[in-house]
Formats: sequence, C-alpha cells, structure tokens
Amino acid sequence: MGLRELRLKRGLTQQQLADRLGVTRQRIAAIETGQRPIGGVSLDNALAICDALRVSNPRKLLDDAPSPQGD
Repeated sequence: MGLRELRLKRGLTQQQLADRLGVTRQRIAAIETGQRPIGGVSLDNALAICDALRVSNPRKLLDDAPSPQGD
C-alpha cells in the first residue's frame, strides 16, 4: 500500500496531508506519482508522514510506490 492508498484510507485529501506535514500539496502529488520518489524522502519526513497517517510500519510507504517517470 503506497502513500496515495494510505492517504485515501485515512480519508485525507492531498491538501489536508500537506497541511499536517507543513509541505505543499504539489510535493505530496509528486511523491504519489513518482516524480519525487518516496525512497528519496528523509527519515524525518518519512516518520512525519507515518505519524500523520497513523502508520506504524514505514515500509508500507514503499509498497506499490510508483517508479520515477522515465524508468
């Protein structure tokens, strides 16, 4: 289950998640589409995403993550 699926499961919009994390909606969209790979997110940001989505296992963010465009 990737970021998009986890976000939708929690009933959050991209904007709501972005507000919780203190980032732009565009950054969330870029991560969800693979333009900004979740694997490249810092540990601090990955943990903040997990906290915002109430995810105990950060590996769930990597499951089904889209590949960067052009690959």
